[in-house]
Amino acid sequence: MRPLHCPQYRHPRRTEMMPRRRLIPLLLTITLVAGLGWAGIHYLESDTPTGYLTLYGNVDIREAQPAFNDTGVITQMQVSEGSLVKKGDLIATLDDTRYAARLKQAQQQADNLQAVLDRLVHGSRPEEIAQARATMKSLRALYENNRILYKRTLALLPNGAASTEDRDNAQTQLKTSRENYEAARQTYLLTVRGPRAEDIQAARAAHEAAVAAVTEAEREFADTRLYAPEEGVVEDRILEPGDMASPGTPVYTIALTQPLWVRAYVPETHVGKLAPGMLATVTTDSFPGRHYRAWVGYVSPTAEFTPQTVETTDLRTRLVYQVRIYVCNARNELRLGMPATITVNPSTSTGKAMPPDCSGARNALLHP
Repeated sequence: MRPLHCPQYRHPRRTEMMPRRRLIPLLLTITLVAGLGWAGIHYLESDTPTGYLTLYGNVDIREAQPAFNDTGVITQMQVSEGSLVKKGDLIATLDDTRYAARLKQAQQQADNLQAVLDRLVHGSRPEEIAQARATMKSLRALYENNRILYKRTLALLPNGAASTEDRDNAQTQLKTSRENYEAARQTYLLTVRGPRAEDIQAARAAHEAAVAAVTEAEREFADTRLYAPEEGVVEDRILEPGDMASPGTPVYTIALTQPLWVRAYVPETHVGKLAPGMLATVTTDSFPGRHYRAWVGYVSPTAEFTPQTVETTDLRTRLVYQVRIYVCNARNELRLGMPATITVNPSTSTGKAMPPDCSGARNALLHP
């Protein structure tokens, strides 16, 4: 055994304890660095004004695929991929030959029935009444003359001045003239009274049916024109001129841009802090420093599991609620599907959803 005063001598227990003493400062250093890192991360995630909520989402992709309501050959396609369209813009047309002919026929039929209805409603003209009166008077005079002639024949019959045949002929003429006069009198009375209410009602019903046929023909003719359903960007031309279009067959695919909103998800622990009408701002990585004016327009009443594409600071296994943030895009800088960050100011709730009205408003809404 070496003497205790030897400088090379080390006690066995001391030799085992020295690494442990050196390990303690190392662990303290690692803990300190980790704490500073966590503080930095927490600071970055909380780099918003006090009380504000930060959400993450994407500009929502909504598409429309307009189609014709009738069958026909496409004659024109007015827009191409990438074109900006507004609601009501004409984007395609069909061959309208047979639809135009059907519309013309229906219109003529309606005009004819309208004339019949007008004649019945207006009743008899004064000239028609005068004509019926004159005919009645003429037949009445003939009837009176035949009545006198018949009486005269009866008076001559006993003396042999008139035969039985003369009496029969006079009687027949009297009967015929009386019936003709009675018919003329009834015609005159009907002419004065005008058409029956039932006839007017029947004529009016026929005219209304013809008008309905015209409306249907007009609708069919209008369906040969295809208009943009909403404002957006044409993504795809599915058909081309010369193709046969039919109901249910899309002609275009249009990406809708109005209203524009960002779809985000909020954890269950924060859903109570959101309400429709709260003011918000939207930012993107594509345009650093740009803040877009926005509103909370919708908070889902039902929970769902966190989608895989959603980024939140909480655990992904927690339930989340879908939130729709309407946003102004005056510079047309936001693109469909673009990731976005939303900062919501809970102190600005109006209690109701606000429509995305950006007219006359500043595009940028900076944090106070």
